[in-house]
Amino acid sequence: MYKPESKSWIKLVLCLALMLGGGFSYFTAKPAEAAASFAKGADVSWLSEMEYYNWSFYNDSGKKQDLLQILKDHGMNSIRLRVWVNPSLNFSNKADVIKQAVRAKNMGFRILIDFHYSDTWADPANQKKPAAWASKNFNALKTAVYDHTYDVLSSLKSSGVTPEWVQVGNETNNGMLWEDGKASVSMGNFAALINSGYSAVKAVNSSTKVIVHLSNGYDNSLFRWMFDGLKANGANYDVIGMSLYPSTSDWSTKNTQTLTNMNDMVARYGKEVMITEVGMDVSAPAAAKSFLADIISKTKSVSGGKGLGVFYWEPESYGTWYQYTKGAFDSSGKPTAALDAFLN
Repeated sequence: MYKPESKSWIKLVLCLALMLGGGFSYFTAKPAEAAASFAKGADVSWLSEMEYYNWSFYNDSGKKQDLLQILKDHGMNSIRLRVWVNPSLNFSNKADVIKQAVRAKNMGFRILIDFHYSDTWADPANQKKPAAWASKNFNALKTAVYDHTYDVLSSLKSSGVTPEWVQVGNETNNGMLWEDGKASVSMGNFAALINSGYSAVKAVNSSTKVIVHLSNGYDNSLFRWMFDGLKANGANYDVIGMSLYPSTSDWSTKNTQTLTNMNDMVARYGKEVMITEVGMDVSAPAAAKSFLADIISKTKSVSGGKGLGVFYWEPESYGTWYQYTKGAFDSSGKPTAALDAFLN
C-alpha cells in the first residue's frame, strides 16, 4: 500500500485529480485538432467591389459588421480568392488579391487562391485566354502560366501570406486557355499547362497543395474522363476540386452521387478531394442549410480522411448584386440560416 508521504502516492493522486478534474481534455485533443483541420470556407472575391460601392453586412443581431467576422462567427476558417490576369475592373487582380488575402490571414483564416488564367470568368463554357497571351505559341503559353502563377504567389509570400491550397484553373471541365489547352482536343496540352502551374506553386512553397477543379461534382463519368486523361499525360496535382450547385429538390440525390464520386477519386487516383464551390438559391435557406450540413458531413466521411473541406461560393452576395441568386445573405444584408450549417 502507498504511504501518503511517498512520491509515488503523490504522483498517483495528481494523475487521478487530472483525470477526474477535467484532465480528460488531454485525451480528446487529437480528435479536436483533426476536426479543426477540415476547411469550412467561402469564396468572397466580390468583397472588395461590394465594399467599394458601400454595400454593408450585418450580423444575426442586425449590427453592422465586417463580413469576414460574420463568416468567422458562423464557423468558417478558410477564404478562397480568385485571380484574373488583367481584368477590366480593378478587382480580382494581383493587388486586390494580396490586399484581401492579407486581411483574411490576419483574421486567422486559411487561404485558397484560385487562378482563372483569364481576364474574366473561366468556367465550363468560358476559358478565354488573357488578351496579353492571345498570340503566344504553346511553349510561350506554358511559360506565361508559370510566370503569372509564380508572380502572384511570390508577391503574396512577400506580404506574409502562403496559401494552403492553389487552384491551377477554374472549373476546367474541358481544359483551359482555349483552344490550345482544350482537353477534348489535346489532353496532353492541358496536362502540360497544369504542370506549368504546379511547378510554379511548388517553387514558391513546396507544401502548398495544388488543386485541379471541375464542376458537377456528382458526374463521375466526367471526372473519370478528365483524371484518366491527366494521369495518362503525366499531370501533377495534389487535390481534386469539385463544384456543386444542386436545386432544392435534387440536393440529396446529388450529394449522394458526389460522395460516391469523391470516394472513387480517392480510390482510383490516390488524391485528396475538396468541394471548392457550393451554393443554393437564397430563397430557400432551410433547404440550403440541410444541403450544406449534409455535404459537409459527407465530405468529412470520405475514405482515408481525404475529404479536405467545403467552400460556399460568394455567400455575401445579396439583393441586386450582379443578379446572383445563390448567396447566403438576405435582402437586408444579414446571413440566412444556410450559414448555420458551418457552425461547429
